[in-house]
Amino acid sequence: MVTAADPRLKQIAQKLKQLRLDKGYSSYEAFAFDHELPRVGYGRHEQGSNLTLKSLLRLLDIHQVSLADFFADLPKLQAAAPGAPADMG
Repeated sequence: MVTAADPRLKQIAQKLKQLRLDKGYSSYEAFAFDHELPRVGYGRHEQGSNLTLKSLLRLLDIHQVSLADFFADLPKLQAAAPGAPADMG
C-alpha cells in the first residue's frame, strides 16, 4: 500500500520539479500553463501527491524523457508499508 508519506512519491515529485527547473521554469504554474496542464493538479504532483501512470507518462512526454531514464537515477528505497517486496528487479 502506498501512503501519502511514502518517500518514493517524494522522490518522483522532486524529479518532476527538477525536470521543470532544468527547462528554465521557476514557477510550476507557468510550466503547467504553457503545457496545458491543470495548475493545481500539476502542483500536487510536484508536492508528492499520488498520480496516475497516465499523468506521469504525459509529463515524461513533455520532458522528452523515457520511463526508464526517469527512474534510472532515483535511489532505490524500500516500500514504507510492511510486507512489501524489497526489490522488484
